[in-house]
Amino acid sequence: MGEQPIRCGVVGVGRMGRHHARVYTELPGVKLVGVADADEERRETVAERHGCPAFETVEQLIDAGVQAVSVAVPTIHHLRVAEPLLKKGIACLIEKPLAPDVDTARELASLADATGAILMVGHIERFNPVIRAMRATREPDETGEERELIPRFMEVHRVSPLTFRSIDVGVVLDMMIHDLDVILTLVGCEPIDVQASAVAVIGEPEDVCNARLTFVRPDGRECFANVTASRLAIKTERKMRVIGEDFYLSVDYALKRGVIMRKTANEEQLREVREAIRAGADLSDLPYEDLVKREELRIDDQEPLKLELSEFVRVLREGGRPEIDAAAGFAAVRTAQRIVEAARRGLRMPDGCINAMPDCSPRS
Repeated sequence: MGEQPIRCGVVGVGRMGRHHARVYTELPGVKLVGVADADEERRETVAERHGCPAFETVEQLIDAGVQAVSVAVPTIHHLRVAEPLLKKGIACLIEKPLAPDVDTARELASLADATGAILMVGHIERFNPVIRAMRATREPDETGEERELIPRFMEVHRVSPLTFRSIDVGVVLDMMIHDLDVILTLVGCEPIDVQASAVAVIGEPEDVCNARLTFVRPDGRECFANVTASRLAIKTERKMRVIGEDFYLSVDYALKRGVIMRKTANEEQLREVREAIRAGADLSDLPYEDLVKREELRIDDQEPLKLELSEFVRVLREGGRPEIDAAAGFAAVRTAQRIVEAARRGLRMPDGCINAMPDCSPRS
């Protein structure tokens, strides 16, 4: 691409798309050449704000010479919008989830492979400061070398009041998909077993869901995840807890805080407690908190969307595949659909829920 500005555009400038348009105007070496939206007032408002043309169709954006596009339309329209872009070799960042079902996700992934066009999926939680801090945290391996944390159990809660946005899909594709992508990234594979319970209240898709996932990591170790998502809560809560052989880690997305407690850091105190227990001592007045050494995660305040789009532009300039590519987006959609199907087996849900998944087998 040389030193010429990368010509970027946005299709769909609603709640998320308008922020994509803003960030493109703030990135160095990038030019926002236009936004497209079926809603005239919406596209004109965003275009005027950023001093770029407004288009009604994807084809008009293509004719403007766009090189990279954020696709931020409703999930059911992802394939329709992205197909002409990918066929022209135009890089696409498709907002999460990649598609509303496995078949469509597979078709998008195949299109990207066939055309060679870059396809990145907007799983923005990967760029959340707390997740970046968590992934940067290390633990010693058997040889004393540092390695990424190896989770054995994860518990995630993502609940919020109903906003009546994205209610055309269930809470699994709307909210839980964020955590599924993070979990799959931390574990390194898809689950071998999925159990779930769900309740549909407002419409046909599920509004509350709890999923219990079993993994066998590439290194042969088992890992379990318990994930709850609800859009019928009274308050907003987004928390993740991760337990490994030698650590306990807790992060709060909303507060942008995280803490880790390591077994090795507390070994002396634990040894004294074990000896006291063996001696029959009464420890009922011993404050547990005094035994635990906590380490606060170093969390910055960089904007996740700006980091995400910067990575998209970097891949476009330097080549290669983005970390969150079509395969990663497909894995998250497939896991989400397996959860919905598991919930339907355990509890009668309306027929309008996600169709049966044609291929539930985990990736090799």
